[in-house]
Amino acid sequence: MPVGTPPKGGPLGRSRSRLSASGLTTYLRCTRQWYLNRKVGISSPKTIGQVLGIVIEDALCNIMMNRPGPMESIEELRVWAEELANEQAQSAWDIGLETWENSLWKRTDSDWSTVEVQDFKNKLSNGLELFFEEIQRCYDENGGPYLEQFRTGVEPYDIPTPKNGAKPHFPVPEKVRSLDARDWSKEHAFEWMEPDSPIQWNEAWEIARPWFKDPRVHQPQRMFHPEGWAAGELDLVLRWDGNIRLVDIKSGHSGGKFSESLQHQLRFYAWLWERTHDQSPVKNMEGWYLSSKERILYEAPSNEELTSMDEEFFSINNIMRTMGEGASILPAIAESETPDTTNACDGTSPGCGWCSLTQSNMETAGPMDDKLRKMIIEGNSISSPCVPLGEIPSRVNVSGNLIAQWGPLPNHFNEPVLGAMLQAGEATIAIEEAEPGAFLHLHDSQQTNVIIENALPGVWRDQPRLYVDQHSNIRVRQEDEPKGTRIGLLRTRANVEGVVVAIRQQNGVRLDGKPWSMLSFHLWDGEHIVEVVAFGSAISERLRSMRPGDRIRLIGAELGWRAGLIQLRIDVRKTRIEHQTPAFTTKSI
Repeated sequence: MPVGTPPKGGPLGRSRSRLSASGLTTYLRCTRQWYLNRKVGISSPKTIGQVLGIVIEDALCNIMMNRPGPMESIEELRVWAEELANEQAQSAWDIGLETWENSLWKRTDSDWSTVEVQDFKNKLSNGLELFFEEIQRCYDENGGPYLEQFRTGVEPYDIPTPKNGAKPHFPVPEKVRSLDARDWSKEHAFEWMEPDSPIQWNEAWEIARPWFKDPRVHQPQRMFHPEGWAAGELDLVLRWDGNIRLVDIKSGHSGGKFSESLQHQLRFYAWLWERTHDQSPVKNMEGWYLSSKERILYEAPSNEELTSMDEEFFSINNIMRTMGEGASILPAIAESETPDTTNACDGTSPGCGWCSLTQSNMETAGPMDDKLRKMIIEGNSISSPCVPLGEIPSRVNVSGNLIAQWGPLPNHFNEPVLGAMLQAGEATIAIEEAEPGAFLHLHDSQQTNVIIENALPGVWRDQPRLYVDQHSNIRVRQEDEPKGTRIGLLRTRANVEGVVVAIRQQNGVRLDGKPWSMLSFHLWDGEHIVEVVAFGSAISERLRSMRPGDRIRLIGAELGWRAGLIQLRIDVRKTRIEHQTPAFTTKSI
């Protein structure tokens, strides 16, 4: 199946330590680039190319969603498809413009008015030509092995190919209201020919249509490794001829600077497919380039290669999970051997930006405009009551009795995590996994006289909370050993100040269709950088108006954690934001 049931969490709860195809290719290009961009989450200004790639792929899939009526020839089918391409080109351009204008941070040297609708049309036409190669071959082979089954109205696949007039497949259907009550075929009827009759061109379109992400489905449409540490989202799956062919769509051409990553990306998809499917092995992999109308073919990995990839990818994921702790150092420290400050690359790796920012290279490195670069060069000093980000405590030991256990239940990211309650004297505090699967044996721990080692202190809805992960431990406390930090003395908020270096806002819907919104920015204090997030009603126009290079102070930010790294959260009632405060002074670094 091209998709699986999400094992942990919804769109907001994507684990930054879970291995993905794009994460793997970034890691292979530059380890520090992966750490800063993926785990720390530092964004860069949005580019037109990023927007264009997304809307073009969606537009191509929208065209293939359509169902043609009777056609006398492939030329007639092409004319029908080209009319759809014209409509989708304009629609994609409009969506791209809206996305571009609503981006909080984007390249100042780019203008959407330079993007031509004709360029969209050309890319869509090229993508259709690659699809028509499949249609022609399907017609020549009289529909392939599944023609007669299609004509019975029953598709041969567990997860059908998305199309108008057919019920969409939701990975978690119980979260969708009235899914079975709607008549999906009412406005998009399709009539198959009689059994044993020659194939028609509209039937060839229907049969050759690949699987792709259904635009009607708001839930994640990914493959998930059975153990949860890897996931992948495919572009296209061709399967009409009885073979599985995985396709990745690229809006550019094969000579681009990222083209070397395609083989690694498809290799990962093929491995994940094999590890999530008992049958239907991958025949080969393809890259479809829409600018140059190229089809690049790769052989599928052998069984020996797949076994080797098990060890390779698991090892990479383990390194990803252990990289970084607390606040991350920025700029990079030369000759450092600590995981989160790996020597910066020379800047030649595609996509590198923040990773090449060092104390000796601030004039040109990093995706910064003049204002932000000036702030970085000048540095920043800390004044009371604020503290340096590097001094925020990341691990504590707390002792008491475990008196309750629950879960999995949703946390603030809507991820199902395990929880428990610790009592020490008259005080109690909730214990929770830092992220799904971070401490699977929480409920196996003894319930009396325990000490929780290396827990992460935080707060949620005004209540202190301890988070546990793979670095934490729960064991019986010996009578003569220290009890650790008292619950009442746990530090759950922080006062910080610094320079905003990156900002972005994300919107979407949860598994149950309810909307979510998150704004995140990264704060730099001269030596370290942390992520600050605001959810829902906490996202004010004041926050949305911030831009990289602004100096701010946060008083009473909630202390939280993400993949072992500090994540400060804005409480709409208790966090005070001082924007461009006069108390800031600067120093050279």
